[in-house]
Amino acid sequence: MPAFEYSRWDGSEPFSPQSADQVFDQFSQYLMDYGEDMLEQLEELQESHPDIVDMLIRRGYVEQDREGKFFVTPKGLRRVENKALDELFDVRNKDKLGRHDTEFRGTGQTVHEESKPYEYGDPVSNLNMHETLKNALHRTANESRDAGFATHSKLAAKPQLSITEDDLVVFDTEYQTSCATVVLLDMSGSMLRYGKYVGAKRVALALQALVRSRYQSDFLQFIGFSTYATPLSEKQLLYSAPQPVSLYDPMVRMKISLDSPPAFVPQHFTNIHAGLQLARRILHRHPAQNKQIIVITDGEPTAHVEGRDILLIYPPADKTARITLAEAKRCADEGLHIASFALIEDYFYFGLVNFVEQMAHVTGGVSATCNAQDMGNMVINSFVGGRRVRRHV
Repeated sequence: MPAFEYSRWDGSEPFSPQSADQVFDQFSQYLMDYGEDMLEQLEELQESHPDIVDMLIRRGYVEQDREGKFFVTPKGLRRVENKALDELFDVRNKDKLGRHDTEFRGTGQTVHEESKPYEYGDPVSNLNMHETLKNALHRTANESRDAGFATHSKLAAKPQLSITEDDLVVFDTEYQTSCATVVLLDMSGSMLRYGKYVGAKRVALALQALVRSRYQSDFLQFIGFSTYATPLSEKQLLYSAPQPVSLYDPMVRMKISLDSPPAFVPQHFTNIHAGLQLARRILHRHPAQNKQIIVITDGEPTAHVEGRDILLIYPPADKTARITLAEAKRCADEGLHIASFALIEDYFYFGLVNFVEQMAHVTGGVSATCNAQDMGNMVINSFVGGRRVRRHV
């Protein structure tokens, strides 16, 4: 433990209050940990320390509606997302991510390491001036010798440099395909432990910042799944938190009607089936060439949909696994690439590992086991890698 020594401030060093940026970064970390409940704490903070809240409002990170409730502004949300991305990747190494590669060539992003002779239709903006001038100088010198110029004579006329179409060289380019991605985030009760959901949410926010900065033509949708599956906006994602455990029976067999649900519905179950169904419907309507689903979970499925009912089954049942795998197969049959990430933190989940491996097997996708700290690079690399090849359905 570090040792601290306290003494009365003698005024020899100036007092430096925290900036609005620092205060908001600390507050956003609490949002990451505890979700929307932290917004209510701002109301109490306004009563005890109004100057701090006013500073956040003046900076444009939070606002207050007519009812007195606080919310994070788009500017604040962008700061949280960009900070999450910075934490995942050292700023100096961001360029190593690059853009997604593809086997098709076209008028997309410039690749400065490669050049090719100009062809009719190539954009002039991609002209490699250095190589073009070298070609022109080399050709002019050859033409001068052929014309009998005495290059050793000081009185000889100097040839005029000219550039022809044959001299032109352009940087080679890569065709940039757009991609539609749905990220399924496990919000079941077990995600509360060991910082798993905080890690997953941070990766999701970083992914949003990456898409906004590098893949503006992409479509990205987040879905939170527990007992139900629900689309999450960027702001809802920031405010989100796992569902608290509300039922502690060692064995659960419940049928919940979607049309007339009972007053009490346990929200903390793991319904990957419903998440995949919703993701498939969303991606079915999207025209992108590449479509993918990224699943982040820490448990085997304990809920599935049958008709207009949701069945909650614990311990996990083979029936739920089969129905979920059948839905994953249906997604793959529609051309959706699936990558699954199993969070292993407190102990080794043999059942979970087996399930995500089965899902990778039936879909031809990928699966990986990781912890919350290592998940970031794996998910981002999967996102970029899943966009490499244009798919035809």
